[in-house]
Amino acid sequence: MGSRQQLERILEIDRQIRAKMYPNATRLARELEVSERTIYQDRQFLVDRLKAPLAYDRRRGGWYYKDPTWALPSIMITDGELLAFFLSVEVAQRYLGTAFEAPLRSAVEKIRMGLQGQVQVNLEELRTCYSIAAPPAVMVKREVLLDLHRAVRECLRVKILYYTASRGARQERIVEPYHLYNLQGDWYLVAFDHFRKEMRVFHTGRIEKWEVLREHFARNPGFSAEEWMAQAFSAERGNAPVEVVIRFDPHQARYIRERCWHPTQETEELGDGSLILRLRVGGLEEVKRWVMGYGSRAEVLAPPELRQEVEEEIRNMLRLYQINSNLPPNLPGNEKSRITK
Repeated sequence: MGSRQQLERILEIDRQIRAKMYPNATRLARELEVSERTIYQDRQFLVDRLKAPLAYDRRRGGWYYKDPTWALPSIMITDGELLAFFLSVEVAQRYLGTAFEAPLRSAVEKIRMGLQGQVQVNLEELRTCYSIAAPPAVMVKREVLLDLHRAVRECLRVKILYYTASRGARQERIVEPYHLYNLQGDWYLVAFDHFRKEMRVFHTGRIEKWEVLREHFARNPGFSAEEWMAQAFSAERGNAPVEVVIRFDPHQARYIRERCWHPTQETEELGDGSLILRLRVGGLEEVKRWVMGYGSRAEVLAPPELRQEVEEEIRNMLRLYQINSNLPPNLPGNEKSRITK
């Protein structure tokens, strides 16, 4: 197809023909606000390129299909759509890993073969115009994601050997997988954990061994992945959501107000240019890490337990960075070593 506009016109011509409206160039040109010559070019495209059995009914003054069973090709693609698909391939390779390059290229080839006319899909040429950088992520085996995807789709239990980083421990679990999601390059599994007797989130990169069992489970019809994730902050869901209130100074507020950090967020502009951000989330440990990344430009106002945890972390950092810390004497910043010189 030459363009999105031409595709839309051809779809409209096809729609009117199937509705037995017997369209013609004069009426279509008026309705679509183009020239009659453009409509005739579209008609020629239908006949020559798409092999449409188009004919003119003199009595009704319009076009019809001599074979009413004929249908438009299942794949009609514009340059813009081809570019969008290329970008999705590039993003998928960055986020899924290079192990997926072969099946992704196979998908591109299948689409190319399904197109009408000569269409060249040159990924290498497109890569000279676009680049996509993914954040650092834990590598995940392709087979893990494929097996978990099948288990989610077919409601099959999975036995996993899982490494819990916070405890530095490995444990075998039986889980009922409900949902897979990608967050900043890392893949997570939402599943019912038989050991904890509740829904949990598992980092797929920490699944060291796995086996899809033949045991089916009954999926809870009340589970909603969207509602589940709405209570989380980043990858951590935590317990019951609470209101989190953070004040950002005028400098940082410029960047905070640009983005949507959570579906529940509300902002309050202050007179000095600073901003108060309110969220209703669980996973306060993840919020703490996020807030501390802004240093002195962000202050937790609520809840009290989160503010207290941030204060304690700051005190620990201060002790770590004391002037008389046990740094090697040749390191820059060691004031004690400079005084003795």
